[in-house]
Order: sequence, then structure tokens, then C-alpha cells
Amino acid sequence: MNNTQLALDLGHRQALAMDDFVVAPSNSDAVQWVDHWRDWPAPALVIYGPAGCGKTHLAHVFRALTGAVLLSPDMLDEAEPPQLMGDNRYCVLGDAGRTCESREERVLHLYNMLAEQGGRMLMTARRPPARWGVSLADLRSRMNALPAIEVSPPEDALIAAVLDKMFADRQLRVQPGVIDFLVARLERSFASARRAVAMIDEAAMAARRNVTVPFAREVLRANGLVES
Repeated sequence: MNNTQLALDLGHRQALAMDDFVVAPSNSDAVQWVDHWRDWPAPALVIYGPAGCGKTHLAHVFRALTGAVLLSPDMLDEAEPPQLMGDNRYCVLGDAGRTCESREERVLHLYNMLAEQGGRMLMTARRPPARWGVSLADLRSRMNALPAIEVSPPEDALIAAVLDKMFADRQLRVQPGVIDFLVARLERSFASARRAVAMIDEAAMAARRNVTVPFAREVLRANGLVES
């Protein structure tokens, strides 16, 4: 798909029922594929990348667009795909690499059923399908043929935009320099940004303090997130 169709200006993208989703170079490919889910060349799509890169958020966007069923490995153990899906033709399968490795026949049955019905399955994983340890030849060939889109760890500009939005969502005003301070010190993940904002918000409310760089440093140091 052509990435030039997306505006990569770090503007907020409304993700339907979800919070605003910030589009940036690290996730733009995956965003476009999710937006164009009706045009996928296969019944399924794999979005892969490290923890905290935004895969789960994109899965929620897909669910909001399609009404997809969220499937877990345990659910695949408890019932056959027709019972799990009912009248729905769309689903999300998280941790897809390990699920395919441990429940090969179940996933193959699900995939074949969706293919026959014209359904769609969004699969999220840490690694691309070529690196999954799938031994069942039919499933391995199907997974390796799927489009697999990587989501990279968020870049500085994206982390800054997400932090700004998280503080705004909490109606928490921060002094100049706080965002830059956090970007320079936090792990490159949305989960890390979310934890830091929650810690700072809680501490600011308890101490009735403004959020300044020294205060943010104090909170992060107290929680073992920074040394200086």
C-alpha cells in the first residue's frame, strides 16, 4: 500500500470509540492497513513489533471498525471456531505467534473458516510469521503468505505527542520543558509513558504541586525510573 496516502504530521487521528490515535512514521503503515481492512489480499493481517509499540491500540481500532470478536488462547481451547464466532466474521487474535505454535489445529480451522466466509482476522505478535515455530505445514504456509506489517518503537516526536495528550486528558497542566525532560529519559513505549503520567498526576494531586521539571524528576527518581 502507498504510504503517501497518509498525512504524517503527528496530528491526532480519531480512533472511533477509542482515544485519539497519533499517526507517525513508526505506525503509519499499520494504520493504513487497518483502515483498509476490506481490501486485504488475504483473510488475515499480522501486525508485529515490540511490547508497548501500539499493537493493542490498533487492534482496538480494528474492533471498533468491524465489531470483531477478541479471541484468547483459552477460548480456542474451550470451543470450536463456529461457536466462538457465531454470526461474526471478524476477529482479533493477540499473541498470535505463541498461539499458532501451541494451538496449530485450532488456528488452522479458524483461518480456513474465515477464508470460506470472507471474514477478516487481525493478528498481533512480537515477531513476524516467518519466525514463528509452527510445525503444521498447512498452517505454516498460510501464515507465511500473510501480509505482515511491522510497528517500530515510537520515535521522540510521537512519544512527545502522546505525553502531551495524556496530560491533557487528565486536565493536568505541565510547565515548559517537562515533556522534553520525559522524552529524553523514558523507555520508548506507550506503556512507559502511561505509567509516568499516572505517577506524576497522582503525586501532583497529593502534594498539590505544579508539574515542573524538578517535580517530574523527583517523581520519576522516587519510582526508580530515572537516576538524575
